Amino acid sequence: MSSSTKLLRGALAAAFLAASAARAALPEPVAQLLQSSHIPQQAAGVLVLRGEQVLVSHNAAQSMSPASTMKLFTTMVALEQLGPVFRGRTEFRSSAEVVNGVLQGDLILRGGADADFNEDALAHMLQALRNQGIRRIKGDIVVDRLLFTPSRPELGQPPFDEYPWAYYNVIPNAALINTNLLKVEMRSSADKVELLMLPEMDKVSIRSEMQLTNSACAAWESGWRTPSYERKGDRVEVVLHGAFPKDCTRAASINVLDSQDYLARLLLAEWRKLGGSLSGEVREAQAPAALPAPAAEETLAAALPARPDRLLAEHVSRSLPEILRDTNKQSDNTLARTIFLSLGSLEADPMLGSKPLPPDASGASTPMRAETAIRSWLQQHNIDGNGLVLDNGSGLSRTERATPAQLAGVLQAGLKSLWMPEFLASLPIAATDGTMRRRLKESPAAQRARLKTGSLKGVIAIAGYVPDANNQPCIVVAILNDEHVANGAGRAVLDTLVDWVARN
Repeated sequence: MSSSTKLLRGALAAAFLAASAARAALPEPVAQLLQSSHIPQQAAGVLVLRGEQVLVSHNAAQSMSPASTMKLFTTMVALEQLGPVFRGRTEFRSSAEVVNGVLQGDLILRGGADADFNEDALAHMLQALRNQGIRRIKGDIVVDRLLFTPSRPELGQPPFDEYPWAYYNVIPNAALINTNLLKVEMRSSADKVELLMLPEMDKVSIRSEMQLTNSACAAWESGWRTPSYERKGDRVEVVLHGAFPKDCTRAASINVLDSQDYLARLLLAEWRKLGGSLSGEVREAQAPAALPAPAAEETLAAALPARPDRLLAEHVSRSLPEILRDTNKQSDNTLARTIFLSLGSLEADPMLGSKPLPPDASGASTPMRAETAIRSWLQQHNIDGNGLVLDNGSGLSRTERATPAQLAGVLQAGLKSLWMPEFLASLPIAATDGTMRRRLKESPAAQRARLKTGSLKGVIAIAGYVPDANNQPCIVVAILNDEHVANGAGRAVLDTLVDWVARN
Protein backbone atom coordinates (compact mmCIF):
# COMPACT_ATOMS: atom_id res chain seq x y z
CA MET A 1 0.00 0.00 0.00
CA SER A 2 1.43 3.36 -1.02
CA SER A 3 2.06 6.09 1.50
CA SER A 4 -0.48 8.32 -0.26
CA THR A 5 -3.17 5.61 0.04
CA LYS A 6 -2.39 5.19 3.74
CA LEU A 7 -2.64 8.93 4.23
CA LEU A 8 -5.97 9.02 2.38
CA ARG A 9 -7.41 6.17 4.44
CA GLY A 10 -6.14 7.77 7.65
CA ALA A 11 -7.71 11.06 6.68
CA LEU A 12 -11.02 9.34 5.89
CA ALA A 13 -10.96 7.51 9.25
CA ALA A 14 -10.19 10.71 11.10
CA ALA A 15 -13.00 12.48 9.25
CA PHE A 16 -15.40 9.65 10.13
CA LEU A 17 -14.42 9.80 13.81
CA ALA A 18 -14.78 13.57 13.84
CA ALA A 19 -18.21 13.33 12.23
CA SER A 20 -19.29 10.67 14.76
CA ALA A 21 -18.07 12.83 17.64
CA ALA A 22 -19.91 15.84 16.21
CA ARG A 23 -23.12 13.84 15.97
CA ALA A 24 -22.70 12.54 19.51
CA ALA A 25 -21.96 15.96 21.02
CA LEU A 26 -24.64 18.00 22.76
CA PRO A 27 -26.87 19.77 20.23
CA GLU A 28 -25.97 23.44 19.92
CA PRO A 29 -29.34 24.75 21.24
CA VAL A 30 -28.97 22.54 24.34
CA ALA A 31 -25.35 23.57 24.95
CA GLN A 32 -26.25 27.24 24.61
CA LEU A 33 -29.17 26.96 27.03
CA LEU A 34 -26.98 25.15 29.57
CA GLN A 35 -24.47 27.99 29.35
CA SER A 36 -27.05 30.78 29.63
CA SER A 37 -28.64 29.00 32.62
CA HIS A 38 -25.22 28.65 34.34
CA ILE A 39 -25.57 24.86 34.41
CA PRO A 40 -22.11 23.36 33.85
CA GLN A 41 -21.86 20.68 31.18
CA GLN A 42 -20.27 18.29 33.67
CA ALA A 43 -23.58 18.40 35.59
CA ALA A 44 -25.41 16.95 32.57
CA GLY A 45 -25.74 13.33 31.50
CA VAL A 46 -27.38 12.80 28.10
CA LEU A 47 -27.84 9.83 25.80
CA VAL A 48 -29.96 9.77 22.64
CA LEU A 49 -30.21 6.59 20.57
CA ARG A 50 -31.98 5.75 17.33
CA GLY A 51 -31.84 1.98 17.09
CA GLU A 52 -28.15 1.17 17.55
CA GLN A 53 -27.06 4.60 16.37
CA VAL A 54 -25.79 7.05 19.01
CA LEU A 55 -27.09 10.53 18.20
CA VAL A 56 -25.97 12.21 21.43
CA SER A 57 -23.70 10.88 24.17
CA HIS A 58 -22.55 13.17 26.96
CA ASN A 59 -21.43 11.73 30.32
CA ALA A 60 -23.60 8.69 29.55
CA ALA A 61 -21.77 6.50 32.09
CA GLN A 62 -21.86 9.08 34.88
CA SER A 63 -23.71 7.96 38.03
CA MET A 64 -26.23 10.66 38.89
CA SER A 65 -29.32 11.33 40.96
CA PRO A 66 -32.14 10.33 38.57
CA ALA A 67 -35.11 11.58 40.64
CA SER A 68 -38.34 9.89 39.52
CA THR A 69 -36.90 8.43 36.33
CA MET A 70 -35.74 5.74 38.79
CA LYS A 71 -39.33 4.47 38.60
CA LEU A 72 -38.50 3.05 35.16
CA PHE A 73 -36.28 0.40 36.79
CA THR A 74 -39.00 -0.55 39.27
CA THR A 75 -41.92 -0.61 36.84
CA MET A 76 -40.18 -2.33 33.92
CA VAL A 77 -38.73 -5.09 36.12
CA ALA A 78 -42.05 -5.55 37.92
CA LEU A 79 -43.90 -5.93 34.63
CA GLU A 80 -41.46 -8.58 33.42
CA GLN A 81 -40.97 -10.40 36.73
CA LEU A 82 -44.53 -10.26 38.09
CA GLY A 83 -46.44 -10.17 34.81
CA PRO A 84 -49.49 -8.25 33.58
CA VAL A 85 -52.03 -10.24 35.62
CA PHE A 86 -50.28 -9.59 38.93
CA ARG A 87 -52.55 -8.11 41.63
CA GLY A 88 -52.11 -7.19 45.28
CA ARG A 89 -54.74 -8.43 47.71
CA THR A 90 -56.16 -7.84 51.18
CA GLU A 91 -57.83 -10.68 53.08
CA PHE A 92 -59.92 -11.33 56.17
CA ARG A 93 -59.06 -14.77 57.56
CA SER A 94 -59.83 -16.73 60.68
CA SER A 95 -59.54 -20.25 62.06
CA ALA A 96 -62.31 -19.57 64.60
CA GLU A 97 -65.84 -20.88 64.21
CA VAL A 98 -68.96 -18.75 63.98
CA VAL A 99 -71.54 -19.59 66.65
CA ASN A 100 -74.85 -17.71 66.82
CA GLY A 101 -73.40 -14.75 64.92
CA VAL A 102 -70.22 -14.57 67.01
CA LEU A 103 -66.75 -15.24 65.59
CA GLN A 104 -65.21 -17.25 68.43
CA GLY A 105 -61.68 -15.90 68.10
CA ASP A 106 -59.43 -13.47 66.28
CA LEU A 107 -60.09 -11.99 62.86
CA ILE A 108 -56.92 -11.54 60.80
CA LEU A 109 -56.61 -8.69 58.31
CA ARG A 110 -53.73 -9.83 56.10
CA GLY A 111 -52.09 -7.11 54.04
CA GLY A 112 -50.85 -8.09 50.60
CA ALA A 113 -49.48 -4.90 48.99
CA ASP A 114 -52.93 -3.97 47.71
CA ALA A 115 -52.42 -0.60 46.02
CA ASP A 116 -56.21 -0.03 45.73
CA PHE A 117 -57.14 -0.75 49.35
CA ASN A 118 -59.39 2.09 50.55
CA GLU A 119 -62.38 2.68 52.82
CA ASP A 120 -64.85 1.49 50.17
CA ALA A 121 -62.96 -1.79 49.77
CA LEU A 122 -62.84 -2.18 53.56
CA ALA A 123 -66.57 -1.51 53.87
CA HIS A 124 -67.34 -4.19 51.26
CA MET A 125 -65.13 -6.71 53.05
CA LEU A 126 -66.83 -5.99 56.36
CA GLN A 127 -70.24 -6.28 54.69
CA ALA A 128 -69.17 -9.71 53.47
CA LEU A 129 -68.64 -10.69 57.13
CA ARG A 130 -72.12 -9.47 58.02
CA ASN A 131 -73.55 -11.37 55.05
CA GLN A 132 -72.08 -14.54 56.59
CA GLY A 133 -74.01 -13.82 59.78
CA ILE A 134 -71.09 -12.42 61.80
CA ARG A 135 -72.20 -9.59 64.07
CA ARG A 136 -69.64 -9.82 66.87
CA ILE A 137 -65.93 -10.66 66.97
CA LYS A 138 -65.11 -12.29 70.29
CA GLY A 139 -61.34 -11.97 69.92
CA ASP A 140 -59.12 -9.25 68.46
CA ILE A 141 -58.76 -7.91 64.94
CA VAL A 142 -55.10 -8.60 64.14
CA VAL A 143 -53.48 -6.56 61.38
CA ASP A 144 -50.89 -8.72 59.62
CA ARG A 145 -48.29 -6.55 57.84
CA LEU A 146 -45.64 -9.26 57.90
CA LEU A 147 -45.41 -9.54 54.12
CA PHE A 148 -42.73 -6.83 54.25
CA THR A 149 -39.58 -6.97 56.37
CA PRO A 150 -39.51 -4.66 58.23
CA SER A 151 -43.30 -4.71 58.54
CA ARG A 152 -43.46 -0.97 59.22
CA PRO A 153 -40.86 0.59 56.88
CA GLU A 154 -41.98 4.10 57.86
CA LEU A 155 -41.10 3.79 61.56
CA GLY A 156 -37.96 5.64 62.55
CA GLN A 157 -37.50 7.24 59.15
CA PRO A 158 -36.46 10.91 59.28
CA PRO A 159 -38.64 13.30 57.25
CA PHE A 160 -37.48 13.50 53.64
CA ASP A 161 -38.19 17.21 53.44
CA GLU A 162 -40.06 19.98 55.25
CA TYR A 163 -43.42 18.56 54.15
CA PRO A 164 -43.72 15.20 55.97
CA TRP A 165 -47.53 15.45 55.83
CA ALA A 166 -47.59 15.64 52.00
CA TYR A 167 -49.05 12.76 49.97
CA TYR A 168 -45.81 12.13 48.08
CA ASN A 169 -43.99 11.37 51.34
CA VAL A 170 -46.26 8.47 52.40
CA ILE A 171 -44.18 5.32 53.00
CA PRO A 172 -46.21 2.16 52.34
CA ASN A 173 -46.62 -0.98 54.39
CA ALA A 174 -48.36 -4.20 53.37
CA ALA A 175 -51.72 -3.10 54.82
CA LEU A 176 -51.74 0.57 53.84
CA ILE A 177 -55.26 1.93 53.39
CA ASN A 178 -56.34 5.18 51.68
CA THR A 179 -52.63 5.99 51.32
CA ASN A 180 -52.99 6.98 55.00
CA LEU A 181 -54.45 10.33 53.93
CA LEU A 182 -57.10 12.44 55.61
CA LYS A 183 -59.04 14.77 53.34
CA VAL A 184 -59.65 18.06 55.12
CA GLU A 185 -62.04 20.69 53.78
CA MET A 186 -61.51 24.19 55.20
CA ARG A 187 -64.18 26.91 54.95
CA SER A 188 -63.48 30.29 56.49
CA SER A 189 -65.58 33.38 57.11
CA ALA A 190 -64.35 36.69 58.47
CA ASP A 191 -63.94 35.30 61.98
CA LYS A 192 -63.80 31.48 62.00
CA VAL A 193 -62.73 28.35 60.14
CA GLU A 194 -65.07 25.39 59.75
CA LEU A 195 -63.48 21.99 59.13
CA LEU A 196 -64.74 18.76 57.62
CA MET A 197 -62.53 15.66 57.76
CA LEU A 198 -62.97 12.45 55.77
CA PRO A 199 -63.09 9.52 56.17
CA GLU A 200 -64.97 9.27 59.46
CA MET A 201 -62.96 7.45 62.11
CA ASP A 202 -63.59 6.09 65.56
CA LYS A 203 -62.86 8.79 68.18
CA VAL A 204 -60.89 11.04 65.82
CA SER A 205 -61.65 14.76 65.60
CA ILE A 206 -60.01 17.85 64.13
CA ARG A 207 -59.51 21.43 65.24
CA SER A 208 -57.88 24.55 63.86
CA GLU A 209 -55.21 26.67 65.46
CA MET A 210 -54.77 28.63 62.22
CA GLN A 211 -54.82 32.42 62.29
CA LEU A 212 -57.15 34.12 59.82
CA THR A 213 -55.46 36.58 57.47
CA ASN A 214 -56.40 38.98 54.69
CA SER A 215 -54.20 37.21 52.14
CA ALA A 216 -55.51 35.93 48.81
CA CYS A 217 -57.33 32.61 48.87
CA ALA A 218 -55.22 31.37 45.93
CA ALA A 219 -52.09 31.74 48.07
CA TRP A 220 -53.44 29.81 51.04
CA GLU A 221 -50.59 27.26 51.03
CA SER A 222 -48.05 29.96 51.88
CA GLY A 223 -49.48 30.13 55.38
CA TRP A 224 -49.78 26.37 55.89
CA ARG A 225 -47.67 24.71 58.60
CA THR A 226 -47.12 21.04 59.38
CA PRO A 227 -50.25 19.58 61.05
CA SER A 228 -50.00 17.44 64.17
CA TYR A 229 -52.17 15.20 66.31
CA GLU A 230 -52.72 14.86 70.04
CA ARG A 231 -53.86 11.88 72.11
CA LYS A 232 -56.44 12.48 74.81
CA GLY A 233 -57.09 9.12 76.43
CA ASP A 234 -58.50 6.86 73.73
CA ARG A 235 -59.26 9.83 71.50
CA VAL A 236 -57.10 11.50 68.83
CA GLU A 237 -57.36 15.11 67.73
CA VAL A 238 -55.77 16.35 64.51
CA VAL A 239 -54.56 19.95 64.77
CA LEU A 240 -54.03 22.37 61.87
CA HIS A 241 -51.42 25.10 62.27
CA GLY A 242 -50.33 28.26 60.50
CA ALA A 243 -52.54 30.81 58.78
CA PHE A 244 -55.54 30.69 56.46
CA PRO A 245 -57.20 33.43 54.38
CA LYS A 246 -60.58 34.85 55.35
CA ASP A 247 -63.59 33.96 53.15
CA CYS A 248 -61.79 31.05 51.54
CA THR A 249 -62.66 27.41 50.80
CA ARG A 250 -59.94 24.89 50.13
CA ALA A 251 -59.27 21.15 50.58
CA ALA A 252 -56.05 19.33 51.38
CA SER A 253 -55.03 15.70 51.85
CA ILE A 254 -52.67 15.18 54.77
CA ASN A 255 -50.61 12.28 56.08
CA VAL A 256 -50.49 12.83 59.83
CA LEU A 257 -51.87 9.77 61.70
CA ASP A 258 -49.82 6.70 62.51
CA SER A 259 -50.83 4.04 59.97
CA GLN A 260 -51.96 1.54 62.63
CA ASP A 261 -54.09 4.24 64.28
CA TYR A 262 -55.52 5.16 60.90
CA LEU A 263 -56.50 1.62 59.91
CA ALA A 264 -57.74 0.61 63.37
CA ARG A 265 -59.99 3.63 63.84
CA LEU A 266 -61.34 3.49 60.29
CA LEU A 267 -62.02 -0.24 60.65
CA LEU A 268 -63.89 0.23 63.95
CA ALA A 269 -65.99 3.07 62.52
CA GLU A 270 -66.98 1.05 59.44
CA TRP A 271 -67.69 -2.13 61.46
CA ARG A 272 -69.95 -0.25 63.88
CA LYS A 273 -71.81 1.43 61.01
CA LEU A 274 -72.77 -2.09 59.91
CA GLY A 275 -73.99 -2.97 63.41
CA GLY A 276 -70.95 -5.04 64.27
CA SER A 277 -69.18 -5.17 67.63
CA LEU A 278 -65.72 -6.18 68.83
CA SER A 279 -64.92 -7.70 72.22
CA GLY A 280 -61.16 -7.29 71.94
CA GLU A 281 -58.96 -4.67 70.29
CA VAL A 282 -57.36 -3.93 66.94
CA ARG A 283 -53.67 -4.82 67.22
CA GLU A 284 -50.70 -5.57 65.01
CA ALA A 285 -49.35 -9.05 64.37
CA GLN A 286 -45.85 -9.53 65.71
CA ALA A 287 -43.05 -11.03 63.66
CA PRO A 288 -41.68 -14.38 64.91
CA ALA A 289 -38.45 -14.38 66.86
CA ALA A 290 -35.34 -14.64 64.70
CA LEU A 291 -33.87 -18.11 64.29
CA PRO A 292 -30.18 -18.89 64.83
CA ALA A 293 -28.28 -18.85 61.55
CA PRO A 294 -27.95 -20.85 59.43
CA ALA A 295 -31.56 -22.00 59.16
CA ALA A 296 -33.11 -23.91 56.31
CA GLU A 297 -36.20 -22.49 54.65
CA GLU A 298 -38.23 -25.41 56.00
CA THR A 299 -37.10 -24.61 59.55
CA LEU A 300 -37.89 -20.94 59.13
CA ALA A 301 -41.30 -21.68 57.66
CA ALA A 302 -42.05 -24.03 60.55
CA ALA A 303 -41.19 -21.28 63.05
CA LEU A 304 -43.75 -18.88 61.60
CA PRO A 305 -47.12 -18.78 63.34
CA ALA A 306 -49.76 -20.97 61.73
CA ARG A 307 -51.70 -19.04 59.11
CA PRO A 308 -55.48 -18.93 59.47
CA ASP A 309 -56.79 -21.33 56.86
CA ARG A 310 -60.25 -19.95 56.14
CA LEU A 311 -60.80 -17.00 53.83
CA LEU A 312 -63.79 -14.91 54.89
CA ALA A 313 -63.50 -11.89 52.61
CA GLU A 314 -61.00 -10.33 50.23
CA HIS A 315 -60.24 -7.34 48.06
CA VAL A 316 -58.08 -7.63 44.96
CA SER A 317 -56.37 -4.65 43.35
CA ARG A 318 -56.44 -3.72 39.70
CA SER A 319 -53.94 -5.53 37.50
CA LEU A 320 -50.32 -4.38 37.47
CA PRO A 321 -50.47 -2.48 34.12
CA GLU A 322 -53.27 -0.30 35.49
CA ILE A 323 -51.27 0.40 38.65
CA LEU A 324 -48.22 1.23 36.51
CA ARG A 325 -50.19 3.88 34.61
CA ASP A 326 -50.95 5.70 37.87
CA THR A 327 -47.36 5.20 39.03
CA ASN A 328 -45.55 6.60 36.01
CA LYS A 329 -48.03 9.09 34.61
CA GLN A 330 -48.56 10.82 37.96
CA SER A 331 -45.11 9.91 39.31
CA ASP A 332 -46.70 8.43 42.43
CA ASN A 333 -43.95 7.65 44.95
CA THR A 334 -46.09 5.54 47.27
CA LEU A 335 -47.24 3.29 44.44
CA ALA A 336 -43.66 2.96 43.17
CA ARG A 337 -42.44 2.00 46.63
CA THR A 338 -45.26 -0.54 46.96
CA ILE A 339 -44.29 -2.11 43.62
CA PHE A 340 -40.61 -2.12 44.64
CA LEU A 341 -41.43 -3.90 47.91
CA SER A 342 -43.69 -6.32 46.01
CA LEU A 343 -40.64 -7.34 43.95
CA GLY A 344 -39.00 -8.37 47.21
CA SER A 345 -41.99 -10.12 48.75
CA LEU A 346 -44.38 -11.46 46.10
CA GLU A 347 -44.31 -13.56 42.96
CA ALA A 348 -46.79 -14.11 40.16
CA ASP A 349 -49.56 -16.66 40.70
CA PRO A 350 -51.58 -17.61 37.59
CA MET A 351 -54.65 -18.39 39.71
CA LEU A 352 -54.61 -15.57 42.27
CA GLY A 353 -52.43 -12.95 40.61
CA SER A 354 -49.81 -12.98 43.38
CA LYS A 355 -48.49 -15.09 46.23
CA PRO A 356 -45.82 -14.54 48.90
CA LEU A 357 -42.25 -15.49 48.09
CA PRO A 358 -40.83 -18.39 50.10
CA PRO A 359 -39.14 -17.39 53.37
CA ASP A 360 -35.57 -16.19 53.05
CA ALA A 361 -33.32 -18.09 55.45
CA SER A 362 -30.63 -15.42 55.05
CA GLY A 363 -32.81 -12.86 56.78
CA ALA A 364 -32.59 -10.38 53.90
CA SER A 365 -34.95 -7.43 54.21
CA THR A 366 -37.64 -6.86 51.60
CA PRO A 367 -35.78 -3.89 50.01
CA MET A 368 -32.64 -6.05 49.76
CA ARG A 369 -34.59 -8.78 47.99
CA ALA A 370 -36.14 -6.19 45.66
CA GLU A 371 -32.69 -4.86 44.79
CA THR A 372 -31.48 -8.39 44.08
CA ALA A 373 -34.43 -8.90 41.71
CA ILE A 374 -33.67 -5.70 39.80
CA ARG A 375 -29.93 -6.35 39.53
CA SER A 376 -30.58 -9.90 38.36
CA TRP A 377 -32.90 -8.56 35.65
CA LEU A 378 -30.28 -6.02 34.55
CA GLN A 379 -27.69 -8.76 34.29
CA GLN A 380 -30.05 -10.90 32.18
CA HIS A 381 -30.40 -7.95 29.78
CA ASN A 382 -26.66 -7.20 29.69
CA ILE A 383 -27.09 -3.83 31.39
CA ASP A 384 -24.05 -2.85 33.44
CA GLY A 385 -25.15 -2.32 37.05
CA ASN A 386 -22.05 -0.37 38.13
CA GLY A 387 -22.99 3.02 39.48
CA LEU A 388 -26.58 2.03 40.21
CA VAL A 389 -27.67 2.71 43.80
CA LEU A 390 -31.15 1.54 44.86
CA ASP A 391 -32.97 2.75 47.96
CA ASN A 392 -36.76 2.59 47.64
CA GLY A 393 -37.25 2.36 43.88
CA SER A 394 -39.21 5.61 43.55
CA GLY A 395 -36.47 8.21 43.09
CA LEU A 396 -37.65 10.11 46.18
CA SER A 397 -34.26 9.61 47.73
CA ARG A 398 -31.02 11.48 48.35
CA THR A 399 -28.97 8.33 47.77
CA GLU A 400 -30.40 6.64 44.65
CA ARG A 401 -28.15 6.87 41.61
CA ALA A 402 -28.25 5.68 37.99
CA THR A 403 -26.43 6.40 34.75
CA PRO A 404 -28.08 7.63 31.53
CA ALA A 405 -26.77 4.48 29.85
CA GLN A 406 -28.56 2.27 32.40
CA LEU A 407 -31.85 4.11 31.91
CA ALA A 408 -31.41 3.82 28.14
CA GLY A 409 -30.82 0.08 28.59
CA VAL A 410 -34.09 -0.28 30.49
CA LEU A 411 -35.90 1.64 27.74
CA GLN A 412 -34.30 -0.55 25.04
CA ALA A 413 -35.43 -3.65 26.92
CA GLY A 414 -38.91 -2.14 27.16
CA LEU A 415 -39.18 -2.02 23.36
CA LYS A 416 -38.26 -5.72 23.12
CA SER A 417 -40.44 -6.87 26.02
CA LEU A 418 -43.53 -9.04 25.57
CA TRP A 419 -45.27 -6.36 27.62
CA MET A 420 -44.02 -3.40 25.58
CA PRO A 421 -47.55 -2.00 24.96
CA GLU A 422 -48.32 -2.05 28.67
CA PHE A 423 -45.01 -0.37 29.53
CA LEU A 424 -45.39 2.37 26.92
CA ALA A 425 -48.98 2.98 28.00
CA SER A 426 -47.74 3.79 31.51
CA LEU A 427 -45.58 6.73 30.37
CA PRO A 428 -46.79 10.35 30.28
CA ILE A 429 -47.58 11.67 26.79
CA ALA A 430 -46.10 15.04 25.90
CA ALA A 431 -48.63 17.91 25.95
CA THR A 432 -51.38 15.40 26.80
CA ASP A 433 -51.41 13.79 30.23
CA GLY A 434 -49.62 13.03 33.49
CA THR A 435 -46.55 15.05 34.41
CA MET A 436 -46.03 15.97 30.72
CA ARG A 437 -49.49 17.45 30.11
CA ARG A 438 -48.30 21.08 30.09
CA ARG A 439 -44.97 20.57 28.34
CA LEU A 440 -43.88 20.72 24.68
CA LYS A 441 -47.26 21.92 23.41
CA GLU A 442 -45.67 23.78 20.50
CA SER A 443 -43.23 21.01 19.62
CA PRO A 444 -43.61 18.20 17.06
CA ALA A 445 -43.06 15.95 20.10
CA ALA A 446 -46.55 16.90 21.34
CA GLN A 447 -48.87 13.87 21.57
CA ARG A 448 -46.07 11.68 20.20
CA ALA A 449 -43.31 11.51 22.81
CA ARG A 450 -43.75 9.28 25.89
CA LEU A 451 -41.48 10.46 28.68
CA LYS A 452 -40.99 9.77 32.37
CA THR A 453 -40.07 12.91 34.26
CA GLY A 454 -38.13 13.42 37.49
CA SER A 455 -37.40 16.33 39.77
CA LEU A 456 -35.88 16.93 43.18
CA LYS A 457 -34.12 19.91 44.67
CA GLY A 458 -31.10 20.36 42.39
CA VAL A 459 -32.22 17.54 40.05
CA ILE A 460 -34.24 17.45 36.84
CA ALA A 461 -34.48 14.45 34.53
CA ILE A 462 -36.38 12.94 31.63
CA ALA A 463 -36.29 9.49 30.02
CA GLY A 464 -38.43 7.86 27.37
CA TYR A 465 -39.27 7.59 23.69
CA VAL A 466 -39.37 10.42 21.13
CA PRO A 467 -40.21 9.83 17.44
CA ASP A 468 -37.93 11.84 15.14
CA ALA A 469 -39.02 13.79 12.04
CA ASN A 470 -39.18 10.52 10.06
CA ASN A 471 -41.26 8.90 12.82
CA GLN A 472 -38.35 6.67 13.82
CA PRO A 473 -38.39 6.00 17.60
CA CYS A 474 -35.49 7.47 19.55
CA ILE A 475 -34.56 6.74 23.15
CA VAL A 476 -33.88 9.96 25.04
CA VAL A 477 -32.35 10.16 28.52
CA ALA A 478 -31.18 13.40 30.10
CA ILE A 479 -30.28 14.16 33.72
CA LEU A 480 -29.15 17.46 35.21
CA ASN A 481 -27.70 17.57 38.74
CA ASP A 482 -27.07 21.21 39.66
CA GLU A 483 -28.65 23.88 41.85
CA HIS A 484 -29.25 26.10 38.78
CA VAL A 485 -31.94 23.76 37.41
CA ALA A 486 -34.49 25.49 39.66
CA ASN A 487 -37.26 27.84 38.50
CA GLY A 488 -37.79 26.05 35.20
CA ALA A 489 -34.25 26.51 33.86
CA GLY A 490 -33.45 22.80 33.85
CA ARG A 491 -36.83 21.86 32.43
CA ALA A 492 -36.26 24.26 29.52
CA VAL A 493 -32.97 22.50 28.72
CA LEU A 494 -34.60 19.07 28.69
CA ASP A 495 -37.55 20.24 26.59
CA THR A 496 -35.14 21.80 24.10
CA LEU A 497 -33.38 18.43 23.75
CA VAL A 498 -36.67 16.58 23.19
CA ASP A 499 -37.77 19.18 20.65
CA TRP A 500 -34.41 18.86 18.82
CA VAL A 501 -34.83 15.08 18.59
CA ALA A 502 -38.42 15.41 17.33
CA ARG A 503 -37.29 17.86 14.57
CA ASN A 504 -34.07 15.96 13.64
